[in-house]
Amino acid sequence: MLDFILVTGDRAIFNPIFGKAIVAVRPGSLTGTGIPTVNKKKICLVGDEKKVVVPGCSYTSPPNVTPGTGTLFIQSLAPNQKARKVKSKRTAVLLKGTTFTARFQVILPAQTPTIPPTPDPIPVYFGTGIFTTTNMKAKGT
Repeated sequence: MLDFILVTGDRAIFNPIFGKAIVAVRPGSLTGTGIPTVNKKKICLVGDEKKVVVPGCSYTSPPNVTPGTGTLFIQSLAPNQKARKVKSKRTAVLLKGTTFTARFQVILPAQTPTIPPTPDPIPVYFGTGIFTTTNMKAKGT
């Protein structure tokens, strides 16, 4: 099915629920490496999503209610976010698609407000996100 091709400047919007962790999310920005352009912006290829990094996001994970911090990444794409037919430089282009899998890497663990504080023992949480695009004319499959 046809879907919009992602371009430089499009956003990765992360859902705030990562299992039992609640993350204060911020959007990530895509940078395309494809040769063709849409509205003078390079198109995004499979692999460009790996460069989306959103550091310094605070989180809590009950009973660890004293906030910690971590970094958001795109872990993996949904099958409908990789074009099967449209390619650039022999690599599939990225499509808006449905939902990707996101990873939240804990840098500074959230803690319980006890004495002494107990740090969150979980180093990585998984969640989801979507892409938003400014491209409303070029589609691929």
